[in-house]
Amino acid sequence: MPRRVPAASEDSAARLDKWLWAVRLFRTRSLAATACRAGDVTIDDRPLKPAREVRPGETIHVRQGVMRRTVVVLGVPPSRVGAALVAQFLEDRTPPEEKQKVKDQAVQHLLARERGTGRPTKRERRDLEAWLGLPTTED
Repeated sequence: MPRRVPAASEDSAARLDKWLWAVRLFRTRSLAATACRAGDVTIDDRPLKPAREVRPGETIHVRQGVMRRTVVVLGVPPSRVGAALVAQFLEDRTPPEEKQKVKDQAVQHLLARERGTGRPTKRERRDLEAWLGLPTTED
């Protein structure tokens, strides 16, 4: 039997750090509060404090690494929700270009070699070709 989540009323509000944690944008509430204090969470390019209340309809921008996520508050969950229920409380409007930045960074990190480590070994080359989906070269 699926668990029911109480519907948020129009006048519901929650602390920003608690909402960010509850909708799984951050692993812990303290990480969400730290991001707020660092200026990584904004509304209208204005940094927000962790205790600021968020209400449905607000658009929040969150910097996470190289990606800048844009989310719209749809509701306030009573507590942390499962991943399947997150869509009930936020609408993700992050542009595809921002999501591509994360993928590009992962590929660059994989392709990068430390200076002075020399050429890739045969095993490293084969692993890289397999990961990139390239046909393997026979030696």
